[in-house]
Amino acid sequence: MKQILNILPMLTFFIFYKFYDIFIASGSLIVISGLICILHWIFYNEIDKISLFSFFVIAFFGSLTIFFHNSQFIKWKITIIYAIFSIILFISQFFTKKPMIQRLLEKDIKISNIYWHKINFLWSLFFLFCAILNIYIAFYFSETTWVNFKVFGFTSLTFFLILMTSIYINYKASKNK
Repeated sequence: MKQILNILPMLTFFIFYKFYDIFIASGSLIVISGLICILHWIFYNEIDKISLFSFFVIAFFGSLTIFFHNSQFIKWKITIIYAIFSIILFISQFFTKKPMIQRLLEKDIKISNIYWHKINFLWSLFFLFCAILNIYIAFYFSETTWVNFKVFGFTSLTFFLILMTSIYINYKASKNK
């Protein structure tokens, strides 16, 4: 259910973009992201930090997009989010006791600390790569290409890395038994 709630803003943005324009899509993205936070509260009695952070970034950049009638602002949103995720993972890699990925998953997955560090570092690099890739696609390709890549390209890349990470974790977890 949570994953469906988290995908809903992106799909809403895509649908409104296809039927209207980026400004209507940006407004719908703000509204649906706010609703997602409310639904998280209703169903789970909490709003996860990532959804809340995403809502504020979406509301800020989406509002700038609509107010200034300039799509450049919404295009920067995903770069900012990915860059912040990369920085958080990188900082947790070298300056905290446990990497962020380990803190999020260790109660469900038992693998050695060295593997958590490798996974955390990989995801940090992935988010940095996606931030840079978004800048490139947003500013060197058409708006339609950017929207399609934002929805399908980044989703595919993320699912691929989730799959590869899951295979790696299962392999390492089976070796630890």
